[in-house]
Amino acid sequence: MVSTLTPPASDTRPEARRRRRRFDVLPYVLVTPVALFIVALALVPAAFTIIQAFFRVDALDPPTRFDGFGNFTRLFKNDAIVGSIGNTGLYVVIGVTLSTLLGIGMAVLLQRPFRGRSVIIAILILPWALPGVVEGILWTGIFDPNSGLIASVMRTFGADEGAVLLGHNKLLTIVLIELVQVWQITPLSALLILASLQLIPDELYEAAVIDGASTWRSFWHLTLPMARPGIAVSMVQAVIATLNVFDQPFVLNGAATTGASVTMQTYYVSFQNLDFGQGYALSLLITITTLVISLGVVRAVYRRVEL
Repeated sequence: MVSTLTPPASDTRPEARRRRRRFDVLPYVLVTPVALFIVALALVPAAFTIIQAFFRVDALDPPTRFDGFGNFTRLFKNDAIVGSIGNTGLYVVIGVTLSTLLGIGMAVLLQRPFRGRSVIIAILILPWALPGVVEGILWTGIFDPNSGLIASVMRTFGADEGAVLLGHNKLLTIVLIELVQVWQITPLSALLILASLQLIPDELYEAAVIDGASTWRSFWHLTLPMARPGIAVSMVQAVIATLNVFDQPFVLNGAATTGASVTMQTYYVSFQNLDFGQGYALSLLITITTLVISLGVVRAVYRRVEL
């Protein structure tokens, strides 16, 4: 009698292992174009900027030659650049603070579904969707000393001498310009925080009510801690936007030093003075500063939320 026995399981294991070890090239083929795109448009220019920051690249003083930290030393001897660093610091403090607080407030108001919420969210996105130059031109109609809305109201009340708002007082100029940028970046902050709030289960709020927690205590001990990931991301995007602010001060205040930002000085040094070495050095400093502050914000604010 011939017995028909199935082969032992061990006979099929090598074949299964070979199937598991088989190299699948498709994922790499799909990712390669994106990787090449990032390398070509981000990593290569970044490496080029880092290298050129240590060379004297001046169209008015050829040839290109190694200069060590000379570009960085000359930057901090330039009064206009030093002043723009202080201006940018004010832009960051005002912009990040206001956009975060307003973003939290808007997100909390939009957290619960109500009639017309989708329409309000769509309208909320509009300032963020507009280019900075367009926003600067729109707000010129408010700040313009001759035909602007604020100037007209001030003249109506006999304050004609104070109708010029931008360019005279440094702090007032920076605050008004940054309000324009806050108007642009706050919608994104609100949406990022709202996305975190949508992940909070209603059961947690119901349990807080049962425990006798007030609305303020629920907000302080439940909503804010659970929304920390969204708040951290919104603050990082606000830091990046305010550190690199260019459009609003350039359109509203021109070349006046009262509101000039570091990014504006990068443009002036590189394309007006044709000192590209200093321009590369200043760009590198902005990048490093943005990275350091962003990492600091994430470490200080972000907390993993486990539901």
